[in-house]
Amino acid sequence: MRPTRRSLEQRSAAPLLYLRQLPRWLLPALLAVLLVAGLAVRGWAGTAVLCAVAAFLGWLACLSWPRLTGSGRLGRAAAIAALLALAALQATR
Repeated sequence: MRPTRRSLEQRSAAPLLYLRQLPRWLLPALLAVLLVAGLAVRGWAGTAVLCAVAAFLGWLACLSWPRLTGSGRLGRAAAIAALLALAALQATR
């Protein structure tokens, strides 16, 4: 295991344990609310919310990357790219 990967996993352990203690429905519901809010609010505020959702999904994708298949990696990368494209669109409105 590379030192940067080990460092990322060690730093992510505490936040992941905290997220694991939350009710199972809370995190997906919160992400859905943030996604809708990011799409509904125009300008920089919507852009910031969409970028925050993309960053969170990117963090989770980075942690799960070694165990993913090629299609799983492609799907996660496409979802994050789509969010960032929507964020760019919101920035121009």
